Amino acid sequence: MGESLAALGNGFLVALTPMHLLWCLAGVALGTAVGVLPGIGPALTVSLLLPITYSVEPTAAFIMFAGIYYGAMYGGSTTSILLNTPGETATIVTALEGNAMARAGRGGAALATSAIGSFVAGTLATAGLVLLAQPAVALALMLGPAEYFALIVAAFAIVTGTLGDSRVRGLASLGVGLTLGLVGLDPRDGQARLTFGSRYLLDGIDPIIAAVGLFAVGEAIYAAWLGAAAGERVPLKGSLLMTREEWRRSWKPWLRGTAIGFPMGVIPAGGSELPTLMSYAAERRLSSHQDEWGRGAIEGVAGPEAANNAAAAGTLVPLLTLGLPTSATAAMLLAAFQQYGLKPGPLLFSDEPSLVWGMIASLFVGNALLLALNLPLVGIWVRLLRVPQPYLHAGILVLASVGAYSVHGSAADLIALAAVGVIGFALRLRDFPLAPVVIGLLLGPMAELQLTRALAVGDGGWRSVLGRPGAATILTLGLLVAVAPAAVNALRRAPEQERSPTRP
Repeated sequence: MGESLAALGNGFLVALTPMHLLWCLAGVALGTAVGVLPGIGPALTVSLLLPITYSVEPTAAFIMFAGIYYGAMYGGSTTSILLNTPGETATIVTALEGNAMARAGRGGAALATSAIGSFVAGTLATAGLVLLAQPAVALALMLGPAEYFALIVAAFAIVTGTLGDSRVRGLASLGVGLTLGLVGLDPRDGQARLTFGSRYLLDGIDPIIAAVGLFAVGEAIYAAWLGAAAGERVPLKGSLLMTREEWRRSWKPWLRGTAIGFPMGVIPAGGSELPTLMSYAAERRLSSHQDEWGRGAIEGVAGPEAANNAAAAGTLVPLLTLGLPTSATAAMLLAAFQQYGLKPGPLLFSDEPSLVWGMIASLFVGNALLLALNLPLVGIWVRLLRVPQPYLHAGILVLASVGAYSVHGSAADLIALAAVGVIGFALRLRDFPLAPVVIGLLLGPMAELQLTRALAVGDGGWRSVLGRPGAATILTLGLLVAVAPAAVNALRRAPEQERSPTRP
């Protein structure tokens, strides 16, 4: 530990030079901007900036890339909260309570808890990157395909009981998402599934386009269907900053979200979607304000946002120590390392200490810059809610279309965006939760891939999963988390029914 802290001190000497500070500021500012735009996430931005590796020295480039990574994690939450338009798949869960808070006139508090939670989680998770990198990777490597599959199935069980008021509706929405996830080529034999002869669908449905279509386009169509008045505005009330009560309700979710997000980010293929969902489920179970959920519970913003940023730091652990990218952005960073002729892994810490530790130190600096940059902008962002609803939703449609087109530069993406938007509108009209659809689309193909691997390395039967103690334990815990609340409520109702008078 002493060696790591000494190396980190040298890293701060590198990161705090005037030129590297400017690169860091440019990264977090650009990351925040691209995070706001649907579809233009950190992976795409880093890939577009890869050519600078031909003219910028490595340390400066990676400090900027790291700033983009962290900045986009926060920027994506802005439109999720204010416009119900996730900028990144990892901010989908934030939209559930964050947008409800904005509609209730508490958009400033939602943005503030998001910014502060991102700072707290990013700082703690980066400290974890410094101190716990090797043990965390060792733990992650102990998990096999069966454990990954069990973890995803447990997440599905939690989703159906947590997101939405009805478990049946949650299951139906999850089924829609799993069906959308089957579109494309079968990973086992390469056969086309649910493509209906379309070459465009052979690659499957892009999760970003699905998320933007369901939430943004579906919401805009729904608002038009209701015929919102031209002068209608979302109310603004209270302070733009957090009250003492909101601070009291947020600090524990920040810490819990960090504890969930960092190890989940370390796990290969873990990503940020699963820990944000798990954080949301945990906060909803633990909350003493159950009546606020679905109408703007601040814990539902604080926890997932912390988990999101902690997971972002966690993905750097296997990248830097093993050369193993566990997210799209990490893969782009790996490509940047290769452009410089560098090979991430244990030797990178000894061969390029100033680069690695300067990059890690810049994460601390970037977190502070993000907080200083975004807290003063809360009032400016919230002014978006003063725009009349028809104009606002028209702007959302334009923004969503530009973001969707920028993903692949294909007009077919706009058709897919509209089609998924109609599906989102239909689900919204019947009060089906939208988040399970995206969760099924994101995690369904991953579950299929991990199950295929588990069966391949096992005996091909159910023992390939349930025969492994770790997988069986995860499945059991997930089932208990999903079933326990309903069982407890049933036990509570039984005595009340016995005491209630019966009719003659």
